[in-house]
Amino acid sequence: MKERKIVSTEKAPAAIGAYSQANVLGGDLIITSGQIPIDPSTGELVGFTVTSQTEQVIENLKAIIEAAGSSLNDVVKTTVYLTDIGSFSEFNEVYSRYFNGDALPSRTTVEVTELPRGSLVEIEAIAIKNS
Repeated sequence: MKERKIVSTEKAPAAIGAYSQANVLGGDLIITSGQIPIDPSTGELVGFTVTSQTEQVIENLKAIIEAAGSSLNDVVKTTVYLTDIGSFSEFNEVYSRYFNGDALPSRTTVEVTELPRGSLVEIEAIAIKNS
């Protein structure tokens, strides 16, 4: 079996269930759990709009990926869950500020009925470690 390391950082919300913030497999593949807009210092949901919530979600992902030894530039795949696909443009405006350039990650975006704690957005990511 390949090497597996659990990632945990106080710069992102603690897991609120039976999961890890992320796993690093084989030393270089980072797979995060879905992140919702929780402020890691307070444990409270942040914001009431898709814009503010997306910013917090991506900041949480960034903290986890950096704790694993990589950066948002090395994200190769994201899966996005929105409670209202009509808010896609608002979401995408924020997402595009964090993910831009020539090497954009692959992405899947789906509408869901509900997300934990009443969140409007959740994102999970797969990244590779910096060489």
